[in-house]
Amino acid sequence: MTADITAAAAAAAAAGPAANPRSSKAGNGNGKERANPQHEEYQYLDLISRIISTGQSRPDRTGTGTVALFAPPSLRFSLANNTLPLLTTKRVFLRGVIAELLWFIKGSTDAKLLSDQGVNIWDGNGSKAFLEKVGLGHRREGDLGPVYGFQWRHFGAEYGDADGDYEGKGVDQLKEVCWKIVNNPTDRRIILSAWNPKDLPLMALPPCHMFCQFYVTLPDPSTPCAKPKLSCLMYQRSCDLGLGIPFNIASYSLLTHMIAYITDTEPHEFILQMGDAHVYKDHIEPLKTQLEREPRAFPSLRFKRSKDEVGDIDGFTVDDFEVEGYKPWGKIEMKMSPIHIGKVGRSGLYACVRQLSLT
Repeated sequence: MTADITAAAAAAAAAGPAANPRSSKAGNGNGKERANPQHEEYQYLDLISRIISTGQSRPDRTGTGTVALFAPPSLRFSLANNTLPLLTTKRVFLRGVIAELLWFIKGSTDAKLLSDQGVNIWDGNGSKAFLEKVGLGHRREGDLGPVYGFQWRHFGAEYGDADGDYEGKGVDQLKEVCWKIVNNPTDRRIILSAWNPKDLPLMALPPCHMFCQFYVTLPDPSTPCAKPKLSCLMYQRSCDLGLGIPFNIASYSLLTHMIAYITDTEPHEFILQMGDAHVYKDHIEPLKTQLEREPRAFPSLRFKRSKDEVGDIDGFTVDDFEVEGYKPWGKIEMKMSPIHIGKVGRSGLYACVRQLSLT
């Protein structure tokens, strides 16, 4: 890390949450002025810089170690004009983002359905060896338990296995979210929660991105033809800045676009609030390379079929998405922290990490 990045990060940390690192023409760490200091990706880059410079060194259950901050200022990304905030200073695994999101929406808990598509981000947590080590060896390989999608579509239902039929069981939160956006847009309970304490012991991996809230900005009465605007605030308890966060930003931004499309609202903003925001120590050097890079324009998203053709949130397919103008910098290799079991309690068995394919 060069001296000017360290100094800028230290100054931002001293200034506290009110500081806006995008408001000045700070350097990128390469001695050059920022070509576009207002680019929203700098929120992410400046947070990485701040964590590396001022974060607390902490042990963690992977044995790798992190430097971390708690509850940094929210990151905010505009979704207006079909913008999709795919970070550009390192390529985001877009095909994996889309496949996993559709898998969540389906309510699936079978990792094999993703690996069959060449998306292997859940293979480690779904392996028979891992399931046996975490006390879930009675499950077949790939059965992750009642993870994200199950909670979105069947919250409160009794989980059997990944092959069960849960139609009509539990609370379909995602369906309720879409209904409220259309029929009760000022409701302050438009919530999608993946955090179910009762089911945590049954999960191969507890939720890192725990819940989100949707907010509908009503159109000005003087412009009756204007559409309501849809925003999403997501809270994430455990935030791997190197591998996970770029993927999560893309996923929830895409979800907001999809819900806006079928509810006839305009996608407006995605806001990410982090809890434990950390950089793994073996990611520091690769991230220094990323910090040298100038962000490029975010791409735009277009749906190939009409709203009527898609129907509802369950109607989207992998072929519906067209992302235009994504021209990121090249891939940066970052190691996935190992799932360190050891002699620990049940709560220490989990790994909130991503596969190398996310880089």
